Amino acid sequence: MTTISADGLFLKRGGATLLAGLSLSLGPASSVAVIGPNGAGKSMLLKTLAGIETPTAGRVCVGDHDLALLSSAARARQIGYLPQHFEPHWDLRVAELVRLGAERMGHQARDAADRAIARFGLGLLCARRWSTLSGGERARVLLAMVLAVDPPALLADEPAASLDIRHRIDVVQALVARATDRLSVVVMHDLDLTFRFFDNVIVMDAGRIVAHGRAQNVFDDLRLDSAFGVRFERLKTPYGGLLRPK
Repeated sequence: MTTISADGLFLKRGGATLLAGLSLSLGPASSVAVIGPNGAGKSMLLKTLAGIETPTAGRVCVGDHDLALLSSAARARQIGYLPQHFEPHWDLRVAELVRLGAERMGHQARDAADRAIARFGLGLLCARRWSTLSGGERARVLLAMVLAVDPPALLADEPAASLDIRHRIDVVQALVARATDRLSVVVMHDLDLTFRFFDNVIVMDAGRIVAHGRAQNVFDDLRLDSAFGVRFERLKTPYGGLLRPK
């Protein structure tokens, strides 16, 4: 199992401050949703935690190791990253993409790829090339590529945004189910699914974490309203809390 922590993260690009001195500790086994208005810094936080963006100041640690000092291979063994947008260099078939994602499993790669293909209902898509897939189909293929390896920590940037509601729920449930012994950190747009399924929630605004805690506590926190610039009506249902702007 893997923990990810950040201490005093700043990220500046082109004169803009994208992350403003935030610190956090995640894992080793939990499901964490990252929410906030557009431009809050959610995607940049995930990229920095994954080592894709280098912070201007501060550091990220994976377990006891400084992320910046780990090799690319060592990072890949610990952290899976699912981007919001992905475009392969070659127009590969679905089966080839998933098997590439499973390569770190060594001699078990083919079996791992086959299980991921079955898990996400991709059997009929195996012979299709990436360029022929819809946005929803691409999202499912990307998830299969990452979860074929099932890394200790998975960082996913709005993986269900382009899916219909049934597949959106399937993807969220698959990510949350890992929390028994893995870490899933997911940027979410759908607040209802966030508070229905995730154990913990981070609220971001202007590059800062303004609230972080158990989902039920963040649900009632008025800092959530301030971050989104609206006043929410809070509804309790058997399936979880619902937020409705007044």
